[in-house]
Amino acid sequence: MSKTLVIAEKPSVAQDIVRALTPMAGKFEKHDDHFESDTYVVSSAVGHLVEIQAPEEFDVKRGKWSFANLPVIPPFFDLKPVEKTKSRLNAVVKLAKRKDVTALINACDAGREGELIFRLIEQYAGGKKPLDKPVKRLWLQSMTPQAIRDGFDSLRTQQQMQGLADAARSRSEADWLVGINGTRALTAFNSREGGFFLTTVGRVQTPTLSVVVEREEQIRKFISRDYWEIHASFKVEAGSYPAKWFNPEHKKDAEDAEKKHDRVWSETEALAIADAVRNQQAAVTEESKPTTKASPGLFDLTSLQREANGRFGFSAKTTLALAQSLYERHKALTYPRTDSRHLPEDYVAVVKDTFAMLADSGMKHLEQHATGALNNNYVRKLPRVFDNKKVSDHFAIIPTLQAPSGLSEAEQKLYDLVVRRFMAVFFPSAEYMVTTRISTVKAAGIDHHFRTEGKVLVNAGWMAVYGKDAAQEASDNEEDGKTLVALKAGESAKNESAEAKGLKTRPPARYSEATLLGAMEGAGKLVEDDEFREAMQEKGLGTPATRAATIEGLLNEKYLLRDGREMIPTAKAFQLFTLLRGLGVEELSKPELTGGWEHKLSLMEHGQLSREAFMREIAEMTEHIVKKAKEFDRDTIPGDYATLKTPCPKCGGVVKENYRRYACVGKDGGASDSGENGAGCGFSISKIPGGRTFDVAEVEQFLTDKKIGPLDGFRSKAGWPFTAEIALKYSEEDQNWKLEFDFGDDGADSGEIVEFSAAAPLGNCPKCGSPVHEHGSNYVCSKAVPTHAQATPSCDFKSGKIILQQPVEREQMTKLLSEGKTDLLDKFVSMRTRRAFKAFLQWDAEAGKVNFAFEPRVSKYPARGGKTPTTNALIKAAGKKVPAKTTKATKAKAEKVAKPKSSTKTPRKVTAGFLPSADLANVIGAEAVARTDVIKKLWDYIKANSLQDATNKRAINADAKLLAVFGKPQVTMFELAGIAGKHLRPIGE
Repeated sequence: MSKTLVIAEKPSVAQDIVRALTPMAGKFEKHDDHFESDTYVVSSAVGHLVEIQAPEEFDVKRGKWSFANLPVIPPFFDLKPVEKTKSRLNAVVKLAKRKDVTALINACDAGREGELIFRLIEQYAGGKKPLDKPVKRLWLQSMTPQAIRDGFDSLRTQQQMQGLADAARSRSEADWLVGINGTRALTAFNSREGGFFLTTVGRVQTPTLSVVVEREEQIRKFISRDYWEIHASFKVEAGSYPAKWFNPEHKKDAEDAEKKHDRVWSETEALAIADAVRNQQAAVTEESKPTTKASPGLFDLTSLQREANGRFGFSAKTTLALAQSLYERHKALTYPRTDSRHLPEDYVAVVKDTFAMLADSGMKHLEQHATGALNNNYVRKLPRVFDNKKVSDHFAIIPTLQAPSGLSEAEQKLYDLVVRRFMAVFFPSAEYMVTTRISTVKAAGIDHHFRTEGKVLVNAGWMAVYGKDAAQEASDNEEDGKTLVALKAGESAKNESAEAKGLKTRPPARYSEATLLGAMEGAGKLVEDDEFREAMQEKGLGTPATRAATIEGLLNEKYLLRDGREMIPTAKAFQLFTLLRGLGVEELSKPELTGGWEHKLSLMEHGQLSREAFMREIAEMTEHIVKKAKEFDRDTIPGDYATLKTPCPKCGGVVKENYRRYACVGKDGGASDSGENGAGCGFSISKIPGGRTFDVAEVEQFLTDKKIGPLDGFRSKAGWPFTAEIALKYSEEDQNWKLEFDFGDDGADSGEIVEFSAAAPLGNCPKCGSPVHEHGSNYVCSKAVPTHAQATPSCDFKSGKIILQQPVEREQMTKLLSEGKTDLLDKFVSMRTRRAFKAFLQWDAEAGKVNFAFEPRVSKYPARGGKTPTTNALIKAAGKKVPAKTTKATKAKAEKVAKPKSSTKTPRKVTAGFLPSADLANVIGAEAVARTDVIKKLWDYIKANSLQDATNKRAINADAKLLAVFGKPQVTMFELAGIAGKHLRPIGE
C-alpha cells in the first residue's frame, strides 16, 4: 500500500498531527524517528537540517581572504547537512526514499523559513536526480486537532507555494553572498599591511551594531547644559501639597527636545520666580477624571526577552534557553521562537482549559487568579487577543495544559512571567482617578502656574494578577500614586515654600539588551522609504529566533562589550563604521538594506518579481562592495579621530590617531607642514596589532607604561586567536620606539643586573627557597637572574605569565608557590588541536618544573547498576599510579591501600557522605549521596532527557539545569566526575 510522508518542522508538531489524524487515519505505530499508520508516515525536522554552500569548484579554501579570489558568486549552491542534526536528516531522507512512500506533505511552519526547511530537505534527498514525488503543502496557523484536520482537507499545491519558496531561497542565498563577500573583502582590506584582522559584516549584524554605535556617538558628543526647575509647596485647610512650575504657553521645539514646559534656562529667572511666589496666595483649580490602563499584550520572544532582561537581568540568550527548556523538556510553554503576540481565533476553548489547569495546578500564587477569571467569565473571545490576521507561522507564547514540576529557580521565574501575562490579558483594565490641580500665583502682574498631579488606583483589575492593590501601586510609584489633600470649592492656597533647583541635561542612555532588542524589532521606523518601511513593519532586524544570536555574535567578535546591563561598542566597532563610510559602502550599515530586501521578497512571494532579477541585483551589490574595497587607493580613511593626551615617547610631540595607526604629528599638533616642529618625528604604532584594535585608553596606558597586557583577542596570520603582552621598546638600529609582542623573552640572560629590592615577592622558590618575583613576562626566582647580591644566577626556576593563551594571575602563582597547585584554569588552548582545555598548574618536583595536572576522574565510563568503582578507579581518584597489568600480589597490595586500616573481610560499603550544591541538587535531588552514586544519577538524568549528542555519544548537551552545573553548553562524558566533584561538600563542613 502506498503511503504519504508528512514532514513537520519540529517533533512536537509531528505529535500534534498524529493525534489529529488518528481518528481518520487509524492507529499510528511509534518508531524511533517517525510515526506510521496504514496511509501516513509522519516525521519531522528539528529546524534547519540542511544549509547552502558554494560548490566544490567555486569554493576557495586557500587564499580566501585575498582580493584575488573575490567576489565569490557561484552560479548555483550545493547543500550540506547541518552537522549537529545529521542523524535526523539521514532518518528523514531514508523515509522520503522509501518505495512505498509515493507522496510528500510539507507540514513545516507556515512561513518563509518553514518553506525553505522543507524545500532544502526535498532537494538533498533527491541528490542529482529529483525525488520526483508529488508534494502538497499543509498550511497551519492553529494547532487544534480540528484546525489540523481542516488543513489536511485543503492542502495547497507546490505551484501555489512557488513564490514563497523563491523568496525563501533568495533570502538565504543573498545573506550568504553579502555576508561572505563583505566579510572577506573588508578583512582583506584591513589585513593589507600584514597580520590577520577579521572584520565581519552581515545584513542584520551590521545595522544592529550601527544602532549602538550611533547612540554612543551621541553620548560622546553630548554637551550638558544647566537648567532649573521651581518646586513649591502650597497649604490649604486640609493640609499641604507639592507643585512644580510650568509654562502653559510652551510649544515643542523640533530642533531642541531638551526645551520642556517645566524648565527654566536662566538661574536669575528661576530665582526671580521662586522669590515672587514665596508666601503668596494662589488661586486653585482642579479637574478629576477617570482613566483606564489595559494589560500589556501576550509575549512574543522579543518582548519576553526584553521583560526578562529588565526584571531579572537575563540576557536574550539565557531567556531563549530557558524558554526552550520549558517548551521542549517540561512541555510547560508553547513554542518560544515566535514573532506573534496573538492567538488563533479558534483557541478560546484551549485557553479556558489552560485556566482550569492553572486553577487546579497546586501553584498557590497563581491558582486564585485563574479561579477568579473562570468564575467571573473573563476568558472570552477578545479581539486584542484572538486575531488570525496577526498570527504568522506561530502564535504567542502561553502556558500549555501541562503543569510543570522540578523547575529551576530561573525556569520558575520565566514560567511565572509568562503565566501572569497570559492571565492578566483577560482581566479587566486597571481603573484610576487622575486629578490635575493648577495653582496660580499672581505677582507684579505676572501669572506663575504650578501643576500637581495625583493618580489613585480605584480598581486594580489585571494588576491584581501581579499582587498590586491600590496601596501597593501608590507606594510602587510615588509620582503617580499620590492622593492629593482635599480642596474645598472656591478655596485658595497659600505658598509655604519655593525653591529653584539647579539640574543638568543628561545624554541619552546606553542600550541595554532589552532596549537593543526593542530597537531591532522596531528598526523599520528608522527607514525613510515608505515602501521599504511598510515591508519592514512586521519584520525588523532579524527574527525573534535570531536576535539573541546576533547580539551574542557581536559580543564574541569584540564589537560590543557587556558592562552590567549596558552594551558598549568597542574601538573595533567604531573602526568598522569609519571604514564603511570611507569606502562608500554604508548600505551595509543601514536597516534600509533589510527594508529593500523585504519589499522585493514580498513582491516575489506574490509573483510580481522574478527570483532571477532579485539575485542579479544581489550579485551586482556584492561586486560593488568588493570593488570599492579593492580599488581604494588613498593612504588613510577619513574619519573622526582622537588626539592623545600622552606625548610622543621620542620627541614629546602630539600623537594623533588615523585609520591604521597612532602617529606623531609634531610638537605643534600638525598645524604646519614646515619649520622645526611642523612635522612628526616618525614615531608611529599600529592601531590593530595582531588583528586586535586598540582603544584610546589602552594606547594612553601603553605609551605611558611602555607595556600593556596580557591582552586577549589577538589573531595570528593563520587566523588563530592568542593572548600576549605587548611592549614599546627602543630600537638603536631605527633610532625609534617600536611595538613588539612579548612572549616571555624578558632579557633574563642578557647579563644586566635586575633590581628586586622594592618589589614584594609572591612566595618562595620551590627549588631553592629564594623569593619569586614578576620579571618581564615571567615569574622568576630571584637567584635565576643577575642581581646585586648574586651576579651569577644559581637557580633556573621560571614560569610564564601566559601559558598556552591562559593568563596566570599573581594570585594563582602565589597559590602555586604556597600550596603547590593553582586553582583549575579554563583558558588553555592546545597548540596541536587548537581546542580549549582545563587544567591545574602544579609544581612537579620530579621533573623540576611547573607542569599540568588534570581533574581526577573516578571512572572513564559511567557506573552501571549502582556498582561501586573498581579498586584501580579508587586508587586513581586518590592520585596513585596503577600498573598497566595487575598481578595477584599487586592487586592485594592495591586493595590494602584502598581499604581503611580498620576494614574487615566484608566488602567496603560506600556511605552517603556528601551534600550536593543547589545547582546539582536541581538535577539529582538534595539528599546526601556517595560520590559513586552521583555519576549514576547524572547518567540517569541525561538518558531520561535524551541529552547525549546525536552525532557524538561521548558528548552531553546541557539543558537549563545542567548548564548551571557544567558552566558551558556541552561537556564530554570524561569531564563528568571532575565537574560533579566541585559540586559536592562533605557532611559537617
